[in-house]
This record gives sequence, structure tokens and C-alpha cells, in this order.
Amino acid sequence: MEMDFLSPVWIWMYVGAFLMLVELASPGFVVFFFGLAAATVSLCKWLFPGLPVWGQFAVFSAFSIVYLLVLRRYLKKIFVGDAEEASSSLRDEFAGRIGKVVEAVRPGVPGRVLLGDAEWAAAADSPLDVGTEVKVVSQNNLTLRVEPVA
Repeated sequence: MEMDFLSPVWIWMYVGAFLMLVELASPGFVVFFFGLAAATVSLCKWLFPGLPVWGQFAVFSAFSIVYLLVLRRYLKKIFVGDAEEASSSLRDEFAGRIGKVVEAVRPGVPGRVLLGDAEWAAAADSPLDVGTEVKVVSQNNLTLRVEPVA
């Protein structure tokens, strides 16, 4: 049996693989399911060689919708993870750690603190002078909210 790598079976497989790879560079976890649908069309064309072009596009459309509606919800949790959980664990990572002010912090005017071996932008509700030991209370993006160590 001769393998024709430009047959519709292979072309649909190429399109599917390409779309799945495109997903790596795009946000949202949507393009993957179009790639999966294209791979499904490839399988259908292999199983049913007489499937016409309009039938191939009908199968592609139907499976794209089915995969998006049914699988996306479950697979997104597996591949993308829970962003809220990751965000809260990041906040918890710094909470309670002790650092030292290296650039004065004033209410409404961020300064800098040394935490471990890295400097971070810091905000506080009360003025903090250089050299003051501080404790991290929370994190907002790349700015740490700190308070003086009592």
C-alpha cells in the first residue's frame, strides 16, 4: 500500500498538528480544539475514503463545536490550571517574610525593600525609613505591601 503524503487524510492531519502547535503560542486554549477536529476529519477520511469535501468540512465544523463545548471545560483545568489558585499561592509565597527597606517608603509613594537577595517595589500605610525591618503582608502584582516589624 503506497502512502500519498498529499492525500486529504494527510492534509487534514497536517492542519490538525499545525493548529495544535499554534495553541502553544496563543492564549485562551481554543485553537487546540480546531486542531483536534482536523485530526478527527483525517481519521474519518481514512475510515471512509469516499467522504466528499463538503462532508469533510461538515465533520470538521461539527467536531469543532462539540470539542469546544464538551472538552474545553475539562481539559482547560488540566493544561492551563487554575489561575486564581496560582495567583493566591503566589501571594502566600511572600506573606510573612521579613525584609529590609533599602529605599524609603511613604504612603502613596512606593519604595524598595530587600527580600532575600532580590529588591522589590514596596508600598505601606505608614512611612518607613531606610534600614527598617519590615514584614510582607500581601502582594499586588510586583509590589509588596509591607508593615514594620513590631
